[in-house]
Amino acid sequence: MTRDAAIAQATTYFESGRLEAELAALVAYRSESQNPDQAPVLHEYLTQAIQPRLEAMGFDCAIHANPSIEKTGGPFLLGTRIEDPDLPTVLTYGHGDVIWGQDEQWRDGLAPFELTPDGDRLYGRGSADNKVQHLINIAALEAVLSVRGTLGFNVKIVLEMSEEIGSPGLSEMMALHRDTLQADVLIASDGPRLSATQPTMFMGARGVLGFDLVVDLRKGAHHSGNWGGLLADPAMLLAHAVASITDARGQLQIPEWRPTSLTPKLRAALRDLPVGTNAEPTVDMDWGEADLTPAERAYGWNSFTVLAMKSGNTEAPVNAISPTAWARCAMRYVVGTDIENALPALRRHLDAQGLQKVQIQPLDQGEFPATRLDPDHPWVAYVRASLERTTGKDPHVLPNLAGSLPNDCFAHVLGLPTIWIPHSYLGCNQHAPDEHVLKPVCREAMQVMAGLFWDIGTSTPEMAAK
Repeated sequence: MTRDAAIAQATTYFESGRLEAELAALVAYRSESQNPDQAPVLHEYLTQAIQPRLEAMGFDCAIHANPSIEKTGGPFLLGTRIEDPDLPTVLTYGHGDVIWGQDEQWRDGLAPFELTPDGDRLYGRGSADNKVQHLINIAALEAVLSVRGTLGFNVKIVLEMSEEIGSPGLSEMMALHRDTLQADVLIASDGPRLSATQPTMFMGARGVLGFDLVVDLRKGAHHSGNWGGLLADPAMLLAHAVASITDARGQLQIPEWRPTSLTPKLRAALRDLPVGTNAEPTVDMDWGEADLTPAERAYGWNSFTVLAMKSGNTEAPVNAISPTAWARCAMRYVVGTDIENALPALRRHLDAQGLQKVQIQPLDQGEFPATRLDPDHPWVAYVRASLERTTGKDPHVLPNLAGSLPNDCFAHVLGLPTIWIPHSYLGCNQHAPDEHVLKPVCREAMQVMAGLFWDIGTSTPEMAAK
């Protein structure tokens, strides 16, 4: 009954091939939340793959329909394992849904819903995002339980099936079950490490605001020879609108989009963090805010991205002025951004450029607000020390992830300190063909989580302070 024994048990789980076999079973569920045809699979993932395993560990589980008004989201699993109401309680989270398989785009020999080992890589849709991540955390709990006989703390779990479409209904679920899900801390896993060889922990995420820019001037295309110079070109107007949002190196030109929260304390926390380590593509050092480091740009600043643009027949261009032009855009933003004023500020900016014909259309899909936990929080120091004790490496500590996830549902709705320990890496091809996870990262992740869960069953920051 020692910490080392629990870590050894977790290591054996990986080295015996059990993790790979169980991940293969999870990847085989075609749980595409973006595909309405796969709605039954979203339910099956929870009832067949997750619920029986949790109940075998002593969890009380319930499957809930999505409470979103639009009813567009998949179901939820809520589970609780209470050893003693007076013990500390950890809430954890994962999502079993994935994006489109993109079957035809994977390289030869790979298929999205068949786990395929190749050297140190395990290929499959969801292998990195997020099936292996909640699998590792569940298996680490099992390792501690098998060695100690008890966890020494209470566990509550939320598994959703709609994260890849913006987590519709998650905030409502947390509000509806606020009392049931009360805990001392959220410890969950999603996203990538900064380096495949060193653990990462982050305490929040950048938010994302999506919108379309649309220029719709007339019905039908008109010959560019007969009408060129006489009809306004929607593509040109759209190009000017997009180009006006940043300068030629991507620096934001809308004052309201430039955050005020990059304090000296935050800059100090970001100072030594790597960006793009051992991953493709390489960082463009001449892109983004000129007086910020890459880490400050990624984790302490806002960024604007054009996700897609179209005008005319892009597959077979013709000599005609298109009647319309369209761009799907997104802003990633940090805490300290007045997001309610972001689109009104964009409207004022475009009008000042003489671009009144460019429409701004907000997206009606769920968005993730920005969150951030103070790096000095006691739970941050506690988790950091546990990870270092297990690996002998000082983990990278991010105030917030550069990407976005539904952390606000736990930080704001439930009011919890939130700590995420990712089990993937930057080169995992998340949301792309050939998604994969690294075996060495999985092995170390099993050890890290078993060590952390063992420690929480022994003492917590609150206990240490008494």
